[in-house]
Amino acid sequence: MLSEKLEKALNDQVRIEAESSQVYLSMASWAEGKGLEGIAQFMYNQSDEERLHMLKLVKYINERGGHANVSALNAPKTDFVSFQKMFHELLEHEIFVSDSINELVHVTLQEKDYATHNFLQWYVAEQIEEEALARNILDKINLIGNDKGGLYLFDRDIQQITANSAAITPKP
Repeated sequence: MLSEKLEKALNDQVRIEAESSQVYLSMASWAEGKGLEGIAQFMYNQSDEERLHMLKLVKYINERGGHANVSALNAPKTDFVSFQKMFHELLEHEIFVSDSINELVHVTLQEKDYATHNFLQWYVAEQIEEEALARNILDKINLIGNDKGGLYLFDRDIQQITANSAAITPKP
């Protein structure tokens, strides 16, 4: 059985994961509108993945005797200055999510809920991968600079980055 404090913290994370899905969806829509089909597909895939992270939490809360809440979400940003800045914002968002997961893990230790602590280790590992992927993509973007040909190749190649990371990362 989950403590009230932990159930609230987990439900807060449900909202964060749902909002993360919306953030990626908004980025996908922006990229698609700019003709960046590879980036859009990458963002659509990330949006789907974040939704799965949310569902995994919902099921866990309910399985542990709690009640998973579906709450209102904050609307994501819908316009971006450039694809480079959008990916910088993506990294900042993933760091925010990592901090949130780390705080959630801290609550499990305070509440002495080692089952939930164990459950959350998957999220800890996932966030390490998400941040590393975002940094890797930013490194590639920095190599491109303002080269339009480089952007074309990046847009095409990011689909391969997605496929490769999907092969490495086990899905929930």
